[in-house]
Amino acid sequence: MSTRLSIFPLPGALLFPGMHLPLHIFEPRYRALVGDAMVRDRRIGMIQPRPVFARDEGKPPLFELGCVGRIAEVEALDDGGYNLILQGVALFRVLRELDVATAFRQVEAELLPVTADETLSLGRRASLETESRRFAEAQGYAVDWDQVGRLDDESLVNGIAQIAPFDAAAKQALLEASDLEARAELIIQLLTFFGRHDGDDRVTLQ
Repeated sequence: MSTRLSIFPLPGALLFPGMHLPLHIFEPRYRALVGDAMVRDRRIGMIQPRPVFARDEGKPPLFELGCVGRIAEVEALDDGGYNLILQGVALFRVLRELDVATAFRQVEAELLPVTADETLSLGRRASLETESRRFAEAQGYAVDWDQVGRLDDESLVNGIAQIAPFDAAAKQALLEASDLEARAELIIQLLTFFGRHDGDDRVTLQ
């Protein structure tokens, strides 16, 4: 069954079911999107635009898969913008883009079933934590590893996928991974690849 979604195309921004994503909204078209969502169903479709060299009238092509977020918290700002926290509801697949008069884009989409309570093998979990620690230390990130160790597998994997500084294509590959185990394995590969040192002994991100 298809549904109509107002979308926020944002490179590098992922959202997963059950996870939270903070957003600062300042562009007029996305202020309009938020206002519309608040009076309807509080839903916003987060999706990445495909990387292109020439923008097509401000409408770059979209990746096929995104995530519906429900506005869990909203703060209206004096300048007309918003601070939001979106809670991931479900992944969606774009069926077609709609021809609309609104400043923001809308699509017809299929919501995908949510897979709950996925877990990792002990070996995969250990490898993921090890590579994450190496990457964070190389970057100089301050991380509470005790707190990380208390996260369930799904929160750990999807949390890293959301915040890691990978490029848009890598982020999309993480979103499209077939299951949690596959996503964790891809994160490990990406942490190793993007965390390589260059000749100046600096960490190479992209």
